[in-house]
Amino acid sequence: MPGMIVAPQPLAVEHGARVLAAGGNAFDAALTCAAIQFLVDPHSCGVGGYLVLNHWSPHSSAAPEILDAPATAGSGVAPDMWSDILIRANPDGWGYFLKDKVNEIGYHSICTPGMVRGMQAIHERFCSWEFARLLEPAIQIAENGWSVGHTMAARWRQSPSFYETASHYEKLQVTPDAQRIYLGADGTAPAAGQELRNPDYGRTLTRLAEQGPDDFYRGELAAEMAADLSAHGSSVTAQDLADYAVRREPATVTNYRDWTIVTNQAPHGGPTLAAMFNILEHYELGKLQHNSPEYIYLVSMAMKAAFADRNRHLADPLFADVPVEWMISKQRAKEWKAVIDAAEPIDVGRGGYESPDTTQVTVVDQHGHCVSLTHSLGSSGGVISPGLGFMYNNSMVNFDPIPGKPNSIAPGKGRTTGMAPTIVLRDNQPVLVLGAPGATRIITSVLQVILNHLEFGMPIGEAVYVPRFDCQGDLIKCQARIPEYTCATVRHKHPIERIPQSHGGLALVHAIAIDPVTGGLSGAADTGADGMALLVP
Repeated sequence: MPGMIVAPQPLAVEHGARVLAAGGNAFDAALTCAAIQFLVDPHSCGVGGYLVLNHWSPHSSAAPEILDAPATAGSGVAPDMWSDILIRANPDGWGYFLKDKVNEIGYHSICTPGMVRGMQAIHERFCSWEFARLLEPAIQIAENGWSVGHTMAARWRQSPSFYETASHYEKLQVTPDAQRIYLGADGTAPAAGQELRNPDYGRTLTRLAEQGPDDFYRGELAAEMAADLSAHGSSVTAQDLADYAVRREPATVTNYRDWTIVTNQAPHGGPTLAAMFNILEHYELGKLQHNSPEYIYLVSMAMKAAFADRNRHLADPLFADVPVEWMISKQRAKEWKAVIDAAEPIDVGRGGYESPDTTQVTVVDQHGHCVSLTHSLGSSGGVISPGLGFMYNNSMVNFDPIPGKPNSIAPGKGRTTGMAPTIVLRDNQPVLVLGAPGATRIITSVLQVILNHLEFGMPIGEAVYVPRFDCQGDLIKCQARIPEYTCATVRHKHPIERIPQSHGGLALVHAIAIDPVTGGLSGAADTGADGMALLVP
């Protein structure tokens, strides 16, 4: 059986494929790929971030499990710390606008990073190569340099959607080290095709390779980080780093017709995805024309219904009573079907969403191991501690600054995310492995790619390529490739608008399909980004 890897960054995909070709397994390839993603996509992911892993292995009789290494609020936070500086919720759903952007950029935006502990847990349990060997390609690239991609360069030049939020360029000016690494003498960010180096990041990765991941949480590296964070008023302390622990949780599992959907758990996107499948199971979608007005409306209402429950109940289950079993129950789906069939209004309330700047690695190896790894920095807060080279997450932006809400601030708490690494099984064998960056639109995009493949029989390349839509509130948003005459018909039942993007603008799905008869692999990288799929014979 061949192997395959798919991700948004071609350089990272290539090195992950080299690992597969050299005999490494899917987990080895995923970590090598992720370490290079840290460099070439520095606002989306890094050692200062967090991850969630969904996986499947042949011959395993264990119940599906998710490995979760979330970014958690530091011990210095308080539920009401920002209640008096709230400007408004982001109309696009990505966090909350506060005075001086304190929850989005700078030291106050940082949560305790889980990425390195997550990598350690993956390595110790699943990998076949030494940890240092997995990091070596990224170390070499950090020292020798790489060519800046078109998507990254464009993001540095893109203006923010709202005046209350920060641009990626603004984040390059937060700390002296960020300016030194990323800005030229004239203050400009790197252009597409320009060579960029980050030897500081290379040295940090070398320290992790030589000293082990524990150095990040309890060693000299942890001490350097904690000193800098403390000096600038961060809520994350040395004790927070030392106490950090990875979570291993049962996967969220639901049946959809003849398939089993295995996805992640609260407070992530999996329960919302499962609820959508449960609702849509009551309809014969395959008999509708794909992306017809009837199809768009029906699937959008299932999205809207699932988000109505999510927005009122989803939170970190270690800090709140989250009724996940009810949210993903078949009975709840029947109740929503009755609402949809009667064309009753659905009030989604207000959700707490995260940044779309996340990334994905999808891998299937020659032994049949399947990996869907989603990891993120949020969109980074721009902070780089002196000499360390990496940006920290800005996950505090996603907590509700009003106390008493499911997603309100609390020490040690993880906030809700849309991450939804997913594996689809038939007869207990994987047929689809996928995931995406894209905030809560991850959920709706993963849903549609799966439906495209299962209900309409689309090859995975077509399933990822065809235009998509999203509904999480009072407006359906669709890519510009969905014609206006289609939208005009939908508009008789529900408000809808076309976004400016023909590709991208929602979430970026990266998927591998497995032929249930031959075991052959086919993959697809979303055309909204620079990624690719590589097959390894």
